Amino acid sequence: MDWPSHITECSVHCAGLRATLACLVGLAAACGSSAESKAAGATDQKLSAQPPAPALTLGGYTTPREAYALILPAFRAHVREAGSDVAWKESYLGSGAQARAIVSGFEADVAALSLEPDIESIRKAGLITHDWKAAAHGGMVTQSIVVIGVRAGNPKRIHEWDDLAKPGVSVLTPNVRTSGGARWNIAAIWGAALRGQTSAKVGDQAAATKLLAGILRNVKNMDAGARESLLNFERGVGDAIITYENEILVGKQHNQAYEYVIPKSTILIENPVALVDSYVDKHGTREVAKSLIEFLTTAEAQRIYAKNGLRPVLPEVAKEVAASFPTPADLFTIRDLGDWAGVQASVFGAGAAYDTALGQAGSDKP
Repeated sequence: MDWPSHITECSVHCAGLRATLACLVGLAAACGSSAESKAAGATDQKLSAQPPAPALTLGGYTTPREAYALILPAFRAHVREAGSDVAWKESYLGSGAQARAIVSGFEADVAALSLEPDIESIRKAGLITHDWKAAAHGGMVTQSIVVIGVRAGNPKRIHEWDDLAKPGVSVLTPNVRTSGGARWNIAAIWGAALRGQTSAKVGDQAAATKLLAGILRNVKNMDAGARESLLNFERGVGDAIITYENEILVGKQHNQAYEYVIPKSTILIENPVALVDSYVDKHGTREVAKSLIEFLTTAEAQRIYAKNGLRPVLPEVAKEVAASFPTPADLFTIRDLGDWAGVQASVFGAGAAYDTALGQAGSDKP
């Protein structure tokens, strides 16, 4: 079967367990190596008489793909220890785009998205029927913060949100219509302004809108997702990028010569995962999908997330890696702004703060 270009496949055929792979860069390990196959010989014989491994489809947002390239094989190892097996396919898009794809018929068993409203859009479409927030940590599996990526040496002397509105500063941030990261970015700026941590005074929505307009006026282009935005930054576009902390940390692990600054006030990003009831029931994958979601909050998976720049939700792992993740002076959550439903209406709704700021910026961006 030919899969869309945004889907990678890793499947295991249990009659002989010959691995087949059509994966993006970094996913080769997911299907095993020759060294692994020797070690797995006994397990292969044990599994060869069993039915074909269930094939999970993960629909994710763009930024944690490196983490899942390690987490999915680790999950498979646990499944195999129990005498079974699992195969998987992966798709990565901007969070909003991925949610719309799932609603429109992309049959993801598990949705791993950037923010609550994107999971909620799947629920409202009738595809998620259980209380996904009843899972451990409220259905959240990772955290991050919104930061500002800058060029090596920070030549534009960017330190706070107001600096992004200065003349001559070229900024990158994704499109709020397709990217969960983009909505986190705007919420971070908006919240910092309303909290009196920028040039705006506490609660001054007009001043907060003015600051947002000044930043949007400097936005060079809006990509579909956070990863596309970062790739453009790595190609030399822009002086600064508003993005997830983990995106910058992963880039630095790959020797990218940029830095990041944490504004004194920024938002805590909380990333949810949910089982998609309609699709797991159709595919017969409910139990293995539940097991994967439970695995995501184990210490093993949380350490993998942390190594890929994501802040753990498991307290003991968060304590282990605390030195790697600075705490901003004023770290707030979406609940400090009300909740996502309120922010969606007051900031991202038609004619609301974001649209007003775009108009003030004289922007033709979406």
